[in-house]
Amino acid sequence: MAFEDVCKQSLIAEGELVPCMAGKKEIVILWPEGGEPKAYDARCPHEGVSLGRGDFNGRILYCIAHGWVFDGRNGHCLQPSGWCMKEYPMRLERGMVQVDLAQD
Repeated sequence: MAFEDVCKQSLIAEGELVPCMAGKKEIVILWPEGGEPKAYDARCPHEGVSLGRGDFNGRILYCIAHGWVFDGRNGHCLQPSGWCMKEYPMRLERGMVQVDLAQD
């Protein structure tokens, strides 16, 4: 695994979305309320619109382009069903959020 720093750990908080760059790839760090922070590809699986500008209410992420709805705990699309956001391995190390994009 090849983890790389994407942002300071102090920039993420429970209930928030933080857009980041990992090399040339845009990702989002979502920390759902009552859950663990997760790293996802920032491109909506519908038309590739940035989810980094989406509306996150602490549990649900809404795509601003066409209203797709994602569960921040697992990346599954709730509306329409059958889709999901691509998740990347993530860890917190030395005060940094690190993501592994090696599977891309």
